[in-house]
Order: sequence, then C-alpha cells, then structure tokens
Amino acid sequence: MPQPVLALGCAAVTAAGSVWYLPALTDLRAGPDRPLSRRTAAIACLTAWGTLAAVATVLLVATAWWMPAAVVTVGGTAAAALWTDAAVRRAGERREAARQWAQLRPGPPPARHARGTVAGLAVAGPVAAAAAAVVLGVIVTVPALIVVLFLVVAVRHIRMVRRATTGRVRHKP
Repeated sequence: MPQPVLALGCAAVTAAGSVWYLPALTDLRAGPDRPLSRRTAAIACLTAWGTLAAVATVLLVATAWWMPAAVVTVGGTAAAALWTDAAVRRAGERREAARQWAQLRPGPPPARHARGTVAGLAVAGPVAAAAAAVVLGVIVTVPALIVVLFLVVAVRHIRMVRRATTGRVRHKP
C-alpha cells in the first residue's frame, strides 16, 4: 500500500480520536483539580494520539519505512510508560482513599441503638402522618365551614328580604 494512503488513514483516525484526546486536554487544563494519576493518563493519551499524527506526517515526508516504524516505537514506548505510571499512581491513590475512609468509619453502631432508631422511625412516621392530616384537615375545614356559614346566612337574609318585600307589595292594593 502506498505511503500517502496510509498517511491519509492515520490522519483520519487521528481526527476521529478527538473523543479521547479532547477530554485529556480538559483534564490537563484543570491542573491540580484532577488527581496526578488522571493527569498522567491524559499525557499518555495525548502522547499516543500525537504519535499517530506524527506517523501520518512522517509517512507523507519520508520514503523509507524505518522512519515511521521508529516514530511508532518511540511514541508507543513513551505512551506505554506513561500509562503504566498512571496505573501505579491510581492504585496508590485508591489505597490512600480506602485508608482515609476506613479512618472515618470507626465501626458499626451498637445493635440496640440501631433497633431503637428503627423502632422510633416506625412509630414516629405514622404519628407524624396522622398529626399532619389533622392539622391539614383543620386548616382546610375551618375556612370552608366559615364560608359555608356565611353563605347560609346570606341566603337566609336574601329570602327574608324577598319575603318582606313581596309581602308589603301584596298588602298595599
């Protein structure tokens, strides 16, 4: 296969690899906000994709096959070393995090406290629900009763006024 065709393929794959190297760039730009192992892995990722881009360039420029092979060897070795370093660092960070979490948890609470807490929640839940229903019932019922009372008074008043008005008109003629 001609070298320009391979160079085009390497360039296309490098362009498509942006889903990996753009987040790696973001991790590097975040700086100390990211753990060292993640930043090292980002450098390894960028080294690998940079190696592929360099191979595409060398394939276009050089005529000998040993040159792209040398670029792949050097870049691949560097990326592999960085990834190994990142994995070792990540394992150390996980051990350290596990140790710190273990220090935060002194042990499980005594069994009687756990039973008492569960029993308290089992009793308090229905009691709170009943109290809320009563309070909400009072809040909703009292204004509704007042409105109904005033409506009844108003209707009775209207009927009394009509009777009084109707009764006066009949007695006059």
